[in-house]
Amino acid sequence: MKSSLSALISINKVQQTLLQRMTKQYHLTVSEWQLLDHIASGENTQEILAQNTKLDTSTLSRQLKGLLAKSMVTKEAVGRDKRQLLYTITNDGTETAERIHAAFESLSDDVFEHWSTDERNLLQISLNRLDKSFDRHRVLKKPEG
Repeated sequence: MKSSLSALISINKVQQTLLQRMTKQYHLTVSEWQLLDHIASGENTQEILAQNTKLDTSTLSRQLKGLLAKSMVTKEAVGRDKRQLLYTITNDGTETAERIHAAFESLSDDVFEHWSTDERNLLQISLNRLDKSFDRHRVLKKPEG
């Protein structure tokens, strides 16, 4: 039997492959899809998006440029000096995000088809606890050097 962390690494690889296939059908990357979700939820400036996605400015700019080129979002310069950009999801972006979400939900239903509600709840509790443990470790254990 694999250790818990080894199993998580294997699961993550499979999940990433499935997500890449799913989003590729809609001509998006997984990262672009996730960014599209942030914009759809009202996070509409680079500053807010960088803070909430934890992406560096160059990565965020590249992903936003990709979404603009694919007509998934629009941008509007605002403010006195027109340097602040507001991003808005387009109808195509909304439709694409909804389709990917439906495919994601279908995948989730397939994966957990034979799991009871109690098993699903226990997994969710365990994953939330694991997430908090990693957060504590990340804060307490800074790299030496």
